[in-house]
Amino acid sequence: MNRTELVQAYKSYRIRKIAVVLICVALLAITLAVALSIGAVTIPIGDVVRSLFGEEVPVRFERIIHEIRLPHAVAAIAAGAGLAVAGAAMQGILNNPLSSPFTLGFSHAAAFGAALAIMFGAGAVSKATGSIQILNHSLTTITAFLFCGIEAILILAIIRIRKSSPEIMVLAGVALGSLFTAGTSFLQYFADDVQLGSIVYWSFGDINRAGWNEAIIMLVVTVLSVLFFWQQSWNYNALALGDENARSMGVSVNRVRILGVTVSVLVTSVIISFLGIIGFVGLICPHILRRIVGNDHRFLIPGSALCGSVLLLGADTASRMILAPHSLPVAILTSFMGAPLFLWLLIRRKS
Repeated sequence: MNRTELVQAYKSYRIRKIAVVLICVALLAITLAVALSIGAVTIPIGDVVRSLFGEEVPVRFERIIHEIRLPHAVAAIAAGAGLAVAGAAMQGILNNPLSSPFTLGFSHAAAFGAALAIMFGAGAVSKATGSIQILNHSLTTITAFLFCGIEAILILAIIRIRKSSPEIMVLAGVALGSLFTAGTSFLQYFADDVQLGSIVYWSFGDINRAGWNEAIIMLVVTVLSVLFFWQQSWNYNALALGDENARSMGVSVNRVRILGVTVSVLVTSVIISFLGIIGFVGLICPHILRRIVGNDHRFLIPGSALCGSVLLLGADTASRMILAPHSLPVAILTSFMGAPLFLWLLIRRKS
């Protein structure tokens, strides 16, 4: 194959990958329009689109879209993208297809932090409705985030001692996740009925907990993390060839790995501390995109982020419709969808 043919083949390769990313953008736009349209009050998609572009629509539709549905949709988009891109980065950094924020134990650390806050008075029964609720969301969020950070510090300390071995990092995450799970079980054993109910309630990841403030914070953190990971995509491509080959190409393997894990933990911690535990998004979406665009992180990173947004926003929309007018926690639906899909991907995966 001569130089001209190589250049043409590379251009065709890029065009195919870019087309996949653009299709994901179109799917996200369609899913967003449907999510803002469907609910207890059905809003015509035409009115949804006009409202988003600042055109005049009926006042009641305007309020429903911008005050109720849009902040939840933005939160779902940000959370899905953040979890998926953190999973894609971790799988690339560690050369392990099972790596994700959930499998490395950060969700368990957040659950322990939230349970600890609830034991100190953050959970209660609503006098108005008699239902379990979280009284002090700020305390619960801060402690969940804090314990994610503690696990991250422990893992980073371990990999610094062991020269950032991917195997050590994965095993350390599994061990620490098991430790925090045991700590949560210990707290549950001594909790009263209200505290136990509040701990279980928090562990159900739910987009409905997010308002505009939470959605904007998650969106900013997610966008910055996607930009960081995309900027590091060449380094992640080099790591896929093995540590020695990456070093021969001038990649500082330890630095790239530690920075990548740190950013992954940051975005995951912010999302989990606001919404609770949402599993499988960070594990499934990178695998789906990897089957379509391959292992080139220049396309895998943005594609995974868009796929995560579509998946979580679609799941949140479905969770509002299954038991309408009641809403099912989205984490239940993502687990129901994620487990069979992941098994199917494992069975179909080529050796």
